[in-house]
Amino acid sequence: LDALKAAVIEGEADEIGTLVENAINAGLEPNEITEKALTAAMNEIGVDFGAGRVFLPQVLLSAEAMRSAFIKLKEKFPAASESTKGTVVLATVKGDVHDLGKNIVGALLENSGFNLIDLGKDVPAEDIVAAARDNKAAIVGLCALMTTTMTEIDEVIRQLKEQNINAKVMVGGAALTQEYADEAGADYYASDGVVALNIANEIIGGN
Repeated sequence: LDALKAAVIEGEADEIGTLVENAINAGLEPNEITEKALTAAMNEIGVDFGAGRVFLPQVLLSAEAMRSAFIKLKEKFPAASESTKGTVVLATVKGDVHDLGKNIVGALLENSGFNLIDLGKDVPAEDIVAAARDNKAAIVGLCALMTTTMTEIDEVIRQLKEQNINAKVMVGGAALTQEYADEAGADYYASDGVVALNIANEIIGGN
């Protein structure tokens, strides 16, 4: 697991498949591999990125390595990757084209058993609300990296309430804070992908 975690941190996607197979052959369960190697690695990268110790290209490489590991796990354990926990609609709000953080959150959620509907970036409020309604989403995850697009989060929350959609709203992104989330009426604020995953598990567990 340590070698797999290190490979994700270093972004060594080429070695990931072999390391995942080694972990499986050693008798490790998919959940253990995900939690102790893949999620742990991205958590560490997230902390280092926030502290300025690593930079965006490295984060992208790590995210790609993590994705390769998840693909290999799904090949070996198709049943373990089936969605069982509920539906999450995920989007970067209208006017914002940053999606690295959202993609990391999405990968963690999808590979932890959630049914993920990723609407992408620069998504209008109406589309997010429609997706939440049509798919009976348990959680709506909203990302904004720029302060100029934060008002779009307010608009999504307003429309969700207007249409009596009971999905829990989780927000995150560089521009956001817990205080803003509270003011906007969001149910949860996630400072990084691992926190988002933990919150999602809490929400589904509490339903």
